[in-house]
Amino acid sequence: MRIIAGKYRGRKYFPPINRWPTRPTTDSARESIFNILANRLDFEKIRALDLFGGTGSHSFELLSRECPDITYVDKHPGCVQYVRTFAKELDENAALRVVREDVLRFLQRARPAYDYIFADPPYELPDMSAFIDLIFERQLLSPRGLLVVEHDMRQNFAQHPHFQEERKYGQTRFSLFNLNL
Repeated sequence: MRIIAGKYRGRKYFPPINRWPTRPTTDSARESIFNILANRLDFEKIRALDLFGGTGSHSFELLSRECPDITYVDKHPGCVQYVRTFAKELDENAALRVVREDVLRFLQRARPAYDYIFADPPYELPDMSAFIDLIFERQLLSPRGLLVVEHDMRQNFAQHPHFQEERKYGQTRFSLFNLNL
């Protein structure tokens, strides 16, 4: 895996994903979504939340683009330890807060509001809309914020009241949500 852009552009990292319950976002799909984000967010001024963070690729991309406040959440101990170790290697412990916890439990107590929330839940999660609804119910997204959910083609969020658009990259889908102001 590699970091696409920013101060760590081209930096490779090697999480032991063959032993984890993860499905890392491909470099090309991550590059595509970050191209969209670059036109909508000022990375150096946002507060970001990376849910179901897995390998940390999304958090590392945000760090590379000098995002000052990132919270990574995952419950898998191996993923959490790897992200902590790599963040320390990058000397980025101040910008990245790593939380080992179930995402729904974390969202119940999270402090509003994030400017950008990314979620890459397990595709087999029984009710993906539950955590999306919780984000909006708890007002965790700032008024001009953006929520991006990675999913496969079996999921369709077009009827969600905060749905904005869907982007397709091979088998990967990204649904974008906002407060529809």
